[in-house]
Amino acid sequence: MANLAARGSRVQLPEGERSPLRTIGVRLLVAIGLVVFVALLTYLGRDGYVDPADDEISLLDAFYYSTVSITTTGYGDVRPESDSARFLTTVLVTPARVIFLILLVGTTLEVLAERTRATYRLARWRRSLREHVIICGFGTKGRAAANTLLAHGVPPDRIVVVDEREGPRSQATAMGLAAVPGSAAMQETLREAGIETAAQVVVALSSDDAAVLATLTARELNPKATIVAAVREDENAHLLHESGASAVITSSSAAGRLLGLATTEPHITDVLEDLLSVGSGLDLAKRPVTEEEIGPLAELHSRNPVLAVPRDGELMRFDDPRASELRRGDHVVILISHGDEV
Repeated sequence: MANLAARGSRVQLPEGERSPLRTIGVRLLVAIGLVVFVALLTYLGRDGYVDPADDEISLLDAFYYSTVSITTTGYGDVRPESDSARFLTTVLVTPARVIFLILLVGTTLEVLAERTRATYRLARWRRSLREHVIICGFGTKGRAAANTLLAHGVPPDRIVVVDEREGPRSQATAMGLAAVPGSAAMQETLREAGIETAAQVVVALSSDDAAVLATLTARELNPKATIVAAVREDENAHLLHESGASAVITSSSAAGRLLGLATTEPHITDVLEDLLSVGSGLDLAKRPVTEEEIGPLAELHSRNPVLAVPRDGELMRFDDPRASELRRGDHVVILISHGDEV
């Protein structure tokens, strides 16, 4: 995970195409390989080397010569004496020494440049962070919300996850999303996620009291954002509305209604699951009414099943008499097959 924790920032952005840690690891393996290569070369040609402290070159002596030679320490105690040993040192050991130094310098520069690159990526991300979606809590509900947004075409770089747990944040960055550690009820955390410029906030926390606090904080920092919150119990739904939530989903009662319906009408629950699963089968879509469609709702309904008509901030069902005539500025919520143009 690329934790771009520039000074004063805790935002975690998705990794780039190449991880600096992986690059450094590969370079380390190459450096170790060069040491082993020179040691084996020395040991195989040990008759051409001399060690003043001993009459023969052991495998340990070979590795000793390799390390002091590769690192240019050069104590000079173990040295090539024969012409063949000196020739191999010239054509093989010296290039290995040069490659080792290049790896050493390159790795040092890589480490020094990483913070600069991270700071630049973070600054660029912050400059472009506008009209994005903040998901508070990345458990089952939060991940499902993110997958639905992605399936509806929301770019991954327009979604920011807020979660206190490292595991869910790692899952978020693996999906290409940015992540901020901390409590969604804290102003500092939400500001880190860009709450002032967010267009939507999804509150998908595990407890109702945490959801109420997060909603209150988000609404205080951004009076214009659309805030959608999940609540476990029906009796707490009004608290979220009073806290500033634009819409409240009661997870436990919704699941209970589906369970009850499935006992008598399993096919209906299959259709509902199909509608909730974005990207396959049936989908719901909302679009503005065109000039040609202004008039009787029945004409449009014959082409695409119309479920509701949003008008002036109010949602009217298709059987509402006021929705029988479509007006300029209306929208329609229609049922389509996946892949159909809206």
